[in-house]
Amino acid sequence: MKAGAGVKWVAEDAMHVTLLFLGEVDDRDLVTVCQAVRKAAARESSFPLRVSGVGAFPTLRRPKVIWGGITDGTEPLRRLYEALETKLQDAGLHRREERGYTPHITLGRLKSEADGLALAPDLAKHLAWDGGRTTVSELLVYSSEHRRDGPEYAVLARSQLT
Repeated sequence: MKAGAGVKWVAEDAMHVTLLFLGEVDDRDLVTVCQAVRKAAARESSFPLRVSGVGAFPTLRRPKVIWGGITDGTEPLRRLYEALETKLQDAGLHRREERGYTPHITLGRLKSEADGLALAPDLAKHLAWDGGRTTVSELLVYSSEHRRDGPEYAVLARSQLT
């Protein structure tokens, strides 16, 4: 893809699959979040994950976010998502989203609508892109702070899959 097309690419060490985005969480509620993650992780075995294909939100024709699709590992990710969503919804820390869960890895964000329109024709050439394989063996609870050069993540908790 065009390197100078007005895309803020995600640094490799910051790439991740988001199960649930909670927004602002009070420090008192972090224990509940971490317990829910630990319980969900304890019910799922490690699994292979494959990143392949490129897509965009809201659409390939008007991209604002470019993502890599998850082709292997979607079922365990959906089970983890559903377990976490239920627990955190019951705790009043999450509202069910209208749209379904789509596991993906954010690759980049377009800086402007014009940049997105300029890049859209090039995206179609990468629909079969293979981003590689890995094994998912743990869940992380992240905090993020928005910085001028992109989000800065900090790991608050780790929970091993069984």
